[in-house]
Amino acid sequence: MNFDLSDDQIALRDGIRSLLEGRFPMERVRAGFDRAMFDELAEAGVFSLRADGFSWADAVIVYEELGRGCVPGPLVDSFGASVPTGVVEPRPGHTIWVEHLAAIDRLLVFSPDGVAAVDPRLLDGEEAAWPLDPLTPVTPVAALPDGERVGDTQQAYRWWSEGALLTAAQQAGLAAALVDLSVAYARDREQFGRPIGAFQAVKHMCAEMAVKAEVARAAVQAAACVLDDPETGDLWRALHGAKILAGEAAIACGRLATQVHGGMGFTWEVDVHLYLKRAWVLDTRFGSIDAHADAIAAALPAPV
Repeated sequence: MNFDLSDDQIALRDGIRSLLEGRFPMERVRAGFDRAMFDELAEAGVFSLRADGFSWADAVIVYEELGRGCVPGPLVDSFGASVPTGVVEPRPGHTIWVEHLAAIDRLLVFSPDGVAAVDPRLLDGEEAAWPLDPLTPVTPVAALPDGERVGDTQQAYRWWSEGALLTAAQQAGLAAALVDLSVAYARDREQFGRPIGAFQAVKHMCAEMAVKAEVARAAVQAAACVLDDPETGDLWRALHGAKILAGEAAIACGRLATQVHGGMGFTWEVDVHLYLKRAWVLDTRFGSIDAHADAIAAALPAPV
């Protein structure tokens, strides 16, 4: 299978990258998500890609760029929606955490029976003072109202699968950005009279990051192609694999990038920590690395 981008896809990638660099610089990203950010992305067609005739292979390119730019917000949850939308998957015995509660107009609740839409204004809770990702505010809520049923079990699985794919695309974009940040820093930062990128240990870290990021991108693209044409492969396995590889790449690249940056990597001023924290948060969305690995393991035939 050829994962080289077509001319149209390259134009799409370059167009969304240019938009994000021009209108969503890190200064604005660090200010967090707001309604104006949603409106600008919606106007650019980010959330209506499928309705506008783009394939899933095209959509993941856009979401990779959103990850590369570390753009905050319920971007995956709002895909296909006309208003800022959140998603939760309540589990018995676990706290229900709602992301961006103050900024969303609709909350989708996934359950074994399907999907229900809830008015977030009906939820009670106090926003956490120290969220893992400072750009992803979270609010614990004690309970959720029943809401309005908007999808059955089959629809819920479809939406969940699409959410997992787009989240994996964001994770792949995070990994790619961390490679670029680390390589640029390794070229500029000098130690003992030469760039640190000249030292073998740093070279190895950058090379490992580049490999992980590229494998993640290929896995996400492969899953998108299968979602576009299910006859080309095993969609279930492709989606699980993409979420695993992209999640592992984003977290590993975040840790390695922190090492490449040395003591600077831990500081608030350097962007690396924002990417690593986002990688940790995205691993909790639409199934963690462990959850997807367990799903694949459970489907393997029993040893003879």
